[in-house]
Amino acid sequence: MATKAKLAYQAAYNKTPEQVKRQTKRRAAERAAVKSGVSPIGDGKDVIHKTALDNRGGNAPSNLGVAPAGKNRAWRKGQKGYKVPNE
Repeated sequence: MATKAKLAYQAAYNKTPEQVKRQTKRRAAERAAVKSGVSPIGDGKDVIHKTALDNRGGNAPSNLGVAPAGKNRAWRKGQKGYKVPNE
């Protein structure tokens, strides 16, 4: 369970201009995928960036894909170091 201090820190971090910009890109990619029919709402899948935004990936259609939510959100489990994956 997260502590109040950790939740407060995370809320402040999510409001930073850099994180707001990244979240805007992620939401735009999701909206584009839903609009084009690639990822219907409620299908249990996430829109992914093949080259992560942290590694200068963008929202070009060639950089977007669809993956199960469990795989997309759990890629850090069991890893010792933090490393942003690329497909």
